[in-house]
Amino acid sequence: MGMGQVGAGPACYRAPRKGRWVMAESVYKVVELVGSSTESFEKAASVAVERAAKTLRDLRIAEVVAQDMQIENGKIKAYRVKLKVSFKFEGK
Repeated sequence: MGMGQVGAGPACYRAPRKGRWVMAESVYKVVELVGSSTESFEKAASVAVERAAKTLRDLRIAEVVAQDMQIENGKIKAYRVKLKVSFKFEGK
């Protein structure tokens, strides 16, 4: 695995030939999103990420932190997923 190997977080990489982790000088913002779908948890997560990508640049990581379902009359009405999404902070 090369320099771009991720393992200790979105802003870390293994230095070539030195075998140690190096922290890049970056800052990431984390926001929580909730996506919903009548189809599946996976579709609910996709909906949230795809919508966020329309207004947030440089999305890096999406972590599912919770899943639930809306139930109506004993049947699943919607699948919902809460995500933490990170993106690189721009500016100085």
